[in-house]
Amino acid sequence: MRPENPWPMVYTRVALALLGMLVLGLLTGQWLLVFLLGALAALVWDWINLRRLERWLRLGRKLDPPKSVGFWGDIFDGLYRMRKRSRERDRRRRKLVRNYRDSIKAMPDATVVLSEDYRIEWCNQAALDLLGLRWPRDEGQRISNIVRHPDFVTFVSWHGREARTVSLPSPVDARLWLEVRLVPHAKKRYLLLARDITAFRRLETMRSDFVANVSHELRTPLTVIYGVSETLGHELGEDPEYARSVELLQEQAERMKILVDDLLLLARLETGGKPGHGDWVDVPELLSGLIEEGRLLSGARRHRITLEAEPDLMILGNEKELRSAFANLLANAINYTPDGGEVDLRWWADASGARLQVSDTGIGIEAQHIERLTERFYRVDTGRSKSRGGTGLGLAIVKHVLMRHSARLSIDSEPGRGSIFTCSFPPGILRRSGVDRHRATA
Repeated sequence: MRPENPWPMVYTRVALALLGMLVLGLLTGQWLLVFLLGALAALVWDWINLRRLERWLRLGRKLDPPKSVGFWGDIFDGLYRMRKRSRERDRRRRKLVRNYRDSIKAMPDATVVLSEDYRIEWCNQAALDLLGLRWPRDEGQRISNIVRHPDFVTFVSWHGREARTVSLPSPVDARLWLEVRLVPHAKKRYLLLARDITAFRRLETMRSDFVANVSHELRTPLTVIYGVSETLGHELGEDPEYARSVELLQEQAERMKILVDDLLLLARLETGGKPGHGDWVDVPELLSGLIEEGRLLSGARRHRITLEAEPDLMILGNEKELRSAFANLLANAINYTPDGGEVDLRWWADASGARLQVSDTGIGIEAQHIERLTERFYRVDTGRSKSRGGTGLGLAIVKHVLMRHSARLSIDSEPGRGSIFTCSFPPGILRRSGVDRHRATA
């Protein structure tokens, strides 16, 4: 309920006081003395109430306000109501924070609240068990000074407000494998979440080993089939009765060979560690070679392929793996862009790291498919994908190559408006000098 406006009563009291002083002045004939005494009384009354107010605000621990009447009584009552509401809000807020923290403490996943510069502000019990933190001793410490795994140090050195994820062994027990996620939280805060994925990783390793073993075993019979198909092609290629069958046999044998090679590469990427120190890869030169291959792949479809790159910008990594990832992105863009369309490659860097961007004017991808594009064998349109000769493993290979280089893939696409695939690399694996830019068109 809104409190009643006190000012009409204040004006009435002031008017009555002035009227009383006027009458008293008429009766005594001492106008000046009467008004001076009235003003002095008002000042003393205000001084007494101001002192009560200051003392109540400074020393008063009880909620009840000082006793007074008139306008000062209305002020004390208003402040009392405001103070009471404030205390109730604080009580509710403290209760909410306690419930929030109790809920997080009960979570099986590690939760750490970090400041803008990644200093620990709070953590739950699971963070002590999985990450080896010690509370409250580690309060205010940088998280990278405690969790010293190289992948984690690179992970938190990448400044940016977007969520990101990394997998690494637990600092407490190397047999445990953790998935660590960094999420922007509130203003200039981060939430670091870590969960135990040991069982899931074990299953993934078993699956990868199975796929790798089966693919390896398929290589021998496939090599025989491939060789026989070539022999039949030479002997029966001119025979109209068998020519089409031999051609189909060769096409499917080639398709199986590519599929097995991709499966073996993906299995190696999934089960292998980081590429080590690696070599300095001249990315602009690598991309220039891929442009020529892209022109051959486009053929009669006559796509316009452009490259814009910083000529001196290099990556520390595995050239063969990076070439495979970039080639898959370029092939995807060409395969899913209509004849005569545009495919643009851009390679540049800023303070947050380097980026390779592959954009096209192709058919685009609906939003519900984007999150699953890097899954093995996932296809947006099965019939259309098979007609273009893809294995369904290209983007999965891209994802794992980038993960091995502490990088990430982002996809922006809309149906009918083309797609943009962006590979983002951290600054710690880059080297460059000079400011010129190189541009090639194919």
